[in-house]
Amino acid sequence: MTEVYPIILTPTKQGYVVTVPDLDINTQGKDIAEAIYMARDAIGLWGICEQDDGRIIPEPSTSEPAHEANELVSWVDIDFARYRKANDLTTMRINVSIPKYLKVLGDEAGINFSQILQEGLKRHLGIKQP
Repeated sequence: MTEVYPIILTPTKQGYVVTVPDLDINTQGKDIAEAIYMARDAIGLWGICEQDDGRIIPEPSTSEPAHEANELVSWVDIDFARYRKANDLTTMRINVSIPKYLKVLGDEAGINFSQILQEGLKRHLGIKQP
């Protein structure tokens, strides 16, 4: 389910500080677009950490938060289940089968099979690598 949280963007010399009043968290961005992107990421990460620790994520406010005249208010949507699927970096052990000669050649070359598999899966799935 998608939630929509209000955020406050405070201009600074380096960009914007972002405050998420409902969650009492902050982040920042060099421009408005990056600040909103970072807010969504901060909300998502904070939310799944709360869930992992067995805590309930507060419902978002439905009214505009109090802010100064020079600050901007925006709203950020987040689907915590979707965010978790896209950003859960917990590793899992899986069993794969490859021909013996590839295993031998890979070992001799010092290949990290997990890394190669991850890179190949990302490429195959069209996931952009950082």
